[in-house]
Amino acid sequence: MQGWTKLAGRMGLGGMLGLLVAGAAGAAPTTAAGAGARGWAAVDPFIGTGGEGHTFPGAVVPFGMVQLSPDTQIKPRKEAYGWAAGYRHDDHTIVGFSHTHFSGTGHSDLGDVLVMPIAGAVRLERGDVDKPGSGYTSRFRHDDEVAQPGYYAVTLDDDGIRAELTASARVGVHRYTFPAGKPAHVIVDLRTSMYDYPGKVLWSRLRLRPDGTVTGFRETRGWAPGRQLYFAMRFSRPLSGHQLHDTEADVVYKGFPPPAHDDPARRAQIEGRQLVGDFDFADAAGKQLLVKVALSPVSEDNAIANLDHEMPGWDFDRVRGDARRAWSDALGALDVDAPEPMRRSVYTALYHALQAPSLFMDVDGRYRGPDNAVHQAKGWTNVSTFSLWDTYRALHPLLTLVQPPLRTNDVVNSLLASRRESPYGILPVWAFHGLETWCMIGYHAVPVIADAYMKGIRGYDTREALAAMVASASYGPYGGIAQYMQLGYVPIDEEGEAASKTLEYAFDDWTIARVANAMGKQDVATTFTKRASNWKHAFDPATGFMRARKRDGSFRTPFDPTASGYGTDYTEGNAWQYSWYVPQDVAGLAGALGGDDALVAKLDQVFDAKVDPKVFAHMEDITGLIGWYAHGNEPSHHFAYLYAYAGQPWRTQERLATIMRTQYAPRPDGLAGNDDLGQMSAWYVFTALGFYPVAPASNEYVIGRPFVPRATLNLPSGKRFTVIADHLDDAHPYVGNVQLDGKPLDRVYLRQDEIMAGGTLRFSMQAQPNHTWATGPDARPYSMSRPH
Repeated sequence: MQGWTKLAGRMGLGGMLGLLVAGAAGAAPTTAAGAGARGWAAVDPFIGTGGEGHTFPGAVVPFGMVQLSPDTQIKPRKEAYGWAAGYRHDDHTIVGFSHTHFSGTGHSDLGDVLVMPIAGAVRLERGDVDKPGSGYTSRFRHDDEVAQPGYYAVTLDDDGIRAELTASARVGVHRYTFPAGKPAHVIVDLRTSMYDYPGKVLWSRLRLRPDGTVTGFRETRGWAPGRQLYFAMRFSRPLSGHQLHDTEADVVYKGFPPPAHDDPARRAQIEGRQLVGDFDFADAAGKQLLVKVALSPVSEDNAIANLDHEMPGWDFDRVRGDARRAWSDALGALDVDAPEPMRRSVYTALYHALQAPSLFMDVDGRYRGPDNAVHQAKGWTNVSTFSLWDTYRALHPLLTLVQPPLRTNDVVNSLLASRRESPYGILPVWAFHGLETWCMIGYHAVPVIADAYMKGIRGYDTREALAAMVASASYGPYGGIAQYMQLGYVPIDEEGEAASKTLEYAFDDWTIARVANAMGKQDVATTFTKRASNWKHAFDPATGFMRARKRDGSFRTPFDPTASGYGTDYTEGNAWQYSWYVPQDVAGLAGALGGDDALVAKLDQVFDAKVDPKVFAHMEDITGLIGWYAHGNEPSHHFAYLYAYAGQPWRTQERLATIMRTQYAPRPDGLAGNDDLGQMSAWYVFTALGFYPVAPASNEYVIGRPFVPRATLNLPSGKRFTVIADHLDDAHPYVGNVQLDGKPLDRVYLRQDEIMAGGTLRFSMQAQPNHTWATGPDARPYSMSRPH
């Protein structure tokens, strides 16, 4: 780890990330650099900032610990859903610029270390967004905004200040241009955060050190309780004065730096639960002021070390240039030839898919774990922000194609470390900043590890990995697992959302069986292969739906397949949406339904139903409806690909065309639902290329149809895998035939090794469906009931 850190310091962040992305296994093709530059120019960070996409437009580098972005409103928890990322494109005010954000979540936290420049009189309160001048909140216009990967700029109209933001991995850098003739100030507010509520801040500190460095920390009890974050801040101009306020205790400390620690009247530190600081700059009027802020999970001193390491000087444009190069290198993994709106959508989707799991470690390798203690990473980089219920489906499989193995190895090592440090001895469920939230269901760190292992990505202790997977699948107190192991299903009279849990546990179990079998652990493989068939206990042949049983074996009644929400059999869905969750055994599901034709007929009922969206008014995350299909929520993401398992790939092609046309657009409200740390975007990237990982750890991708005329994956090894779609246009939406490296491909799946070997996948598109291509049983993807 120390070698990585020293090398990063010599090369700069952009150079180091470029090495990792482009040169993990040798020099990348020269075309990758050009592809990355074109990709960088195509990205629109505003996509998803409107509607319910919940993305942010601010400055971040690939997988960076700092996400420096504007917050347009600070809402109380019960009203905060639409502001989960801090910024909402409908708004016309900015409260300030905070340094931590989630990209696309349906719940939220963060918004740490809010900074806001003001001119004129000091204003320490946010004020009313509808009353200009009542606080430090300022109006802005979208015409004055610029958002690019690694850079954001806006004019704060009420104060006439131009604000620019950029970032390195651990440092956010601000450049403010103040108007002439007015005193210049910077407000640092530790009181605010996403999903705010009284008492959320447990304790905080704001300190002005003798050299003018401002440091501090805060501990919050939000989504993750007891979360600590430290920071260090420096200014490019000397301070002319400062005020440190505890607005809860009504205490104010004023002074003129450098502070004299032996003079209580000029005290330069304050602690409390509601802290805000004002920092004054007499010589900044009409000039530029730079502010650089480093974060640390460990301590204020470590934040200073991060700051010294990544931003020792004051060259804003150098940091901006490094961020641009880092993004160009990362985006260069994909070279897309398509009309401009499609290129913008694809590259923005890839951009959103390369932000998490994010770095959570200082330059010395230390980080804070789920036990809230400090730990040392040796030989790997610690990452966090694991939205695993969402991202195991497509985001993590995509990273195995567009990032070097080092990235996925870091993910797995971080998951294993979290399990070692967890007081429960299990892998993360939904964790950020090292801490567990217990959000959602399943033990979906398991398929992330299994997918990596089955693809030959094994830069971690594989025996420990299997043990961790088994431990997480055997932890009885969590989510009805004790009953699941006893009965083969989760009983609804003892555990909520039992049908969903039974189904998701069964898939995770299948991935354990895959790894155990590959490792020669036949006893483990046998146990979990049996558990992988537990989905059958949830299937009700009388209704054709997956349902929850009670401990006595009977299905819960009354039964309404349209019912959703808390207290039902399902997690964020209903029976129409969860009865398809058997990705490990779609052939078995078809058999249970009565055969391929029955599966197709029931899928058609899903997509063709007339559904009033008001049915889900109580469920914020169920959006993007096409019948009962809900693209804005993850359980539906594989539906369209299931037709291919039933021998009707042209139906997959039809449904995908509808989803791509109605659920995505290159505009702020262009995402039908929360991007969920890149899962919605990863789905889009895969589907645009023409294939999708329905069952992670199968090493197979189900072929749909391409939506770009030509695209090349510049693989980490230096090889290239190119997808070509001849005759592709609106009049030719169907696949006529497919060739792989010049030979006919008469099956509806690709294998991981075929992609990683490089080559060309060529589609011939046509106006009418081809009812003979890849329809036979041997042409279909893997299922437990029909293995290859």
